[in-house]
Amino acid sequence: MGNVKAINRSKEKGTIKKSIDHGYFLADFGLEGDAHGGKGHRQVSLLAQESVNLMIAQGVKGLCTGKFAENLTTEGIVLHELTVGTKLKIGESIQEVTQIGKECHHGCEISQQVGSCIMPTQGIFTKVIGSGDVYPGDDITVIEE
Repeated sequence: MGNVKAINRSKEKGTIKKSIDHGYFLADFGLEGDAHGGKGHRQVSLLAQESVNLMIAQGVKGLCTGKFAENLTTEGIVLHELTVGTKLKIGESIQEVTQIGKECHHGCEISQQVGSCIMPTQGIFTKVIGSGDVYPGDDITVIEE
């Protein structure tokens, strides 16, 4: 079991996500008000604070929640070891893991600074299958693998 450290949203694509104090995750869409929400299998992006800490240890400066464009920054759960199809209860929402990792966009600032980035191997994506509110501090529980 883990927990939600931060909820991050951007109103426009290509802008840095900012932390918010509450998010509503809408079934078959993602985080309400987020520019990356919509149909498809990559509705919500998640990244563990423990993964961010690896980048900090490599010397990346200025990292804060949302810097990797993740909707949910988590703690206490090893996200990249989950399998596609795993169902998670995150706050009141139910989400299903749909993808592990992603290709960094061309010119990724983090990759340029230290030669690597964690999103290709440690970030994950989910789709929302049950709507609900999520707050920082809420539990993340694996309900089906």
